Amino acid sequence: MSSLALSAGLAGKSAIVTGASSGIGRATALIFANEGMNVCATARDEAGLQELAREMPAGDHLYRALDLQDVQGCESLVAEVDKHYGGIYVFAHIGAYLKRKDLFEVTAEDWDEQLDVNLRSTFFLNRAVGKTMIDRNIPGRIINYSSSSWLIGPMKGSDSYVASKGGVVSLARGFARQFGPHGIRVNVVAPGQINTPMQHVDNDPKIVAEGAAACPLRRMGEPEELAKVTLFLASDNASFINGATINVSGGLLMY
Repeated sequence: MSSLALSAGLAGKSAIVTGASSGIGRATALIFANEGMNVCATARDEAGLQELAREMPAGDHLYRALDLQDVQGCESLVAEVDKHYGGIYVFAHIGAYLKRKDLFEVTAEDWDEQLDVNLRSTFFLNRAVGKTMIDRNIPGRIINYSSSSWLIGPMKGSDSYVASKGGVVSLARGFARQFGPHGIRVNVVAPGQINTPMQHVDNDPKIVAEGAAACPLRRMGEPEELAKVTLFLASDNASFINGATINVSGGLLMY
């Protein structure tokens, strides 16, 4: 009988985690490393990556500054990590950008920046990682991050962000069909209100509190709770889950 350990099949394997300097990305990099994985942690915030490095357990870990708007930089990173580890087994794409702004104040630059970081990077990184997995015959796991708002719809000036996150779900389903015959699973995690720095940026504390109160569990989620879901999807225990969007919102979104 196969192991029922949450991290089944992951010790010694390699992973890339985007958005690893804080929040869910940071928690995911730590949980992967604590389960024996070799992790390439990426983010724009180099200081945050340095702090993460001080907390990571021993392992062959890499820390790389990455601008998700830079397609060439993203593709170069994948090539570097693939060469360094001799293959990529797990890709957790958690990095994101939210700029809250009234609908009638959103500029073309605002729109492009959020779509570039959240959606365009998903396409080019998934494609690059998937190709390395196919070329090396690795039955890898790709976990992308959307938001529960992809189905609920935008609130509090998040129109551009929510549009990009809806696109992530559609893209991931396409990749799941394309990569599935190679044994590569592609899934999405859709968090609700999570206690991360992004949740509090340009957000009225009263609105944050009201959002937590609206959740049936009467609280926000914590980054570590999302990291555990990501770990499960990366593990052998999720071996028949592909093309799914996992709702982790404490019941704020139900479907």
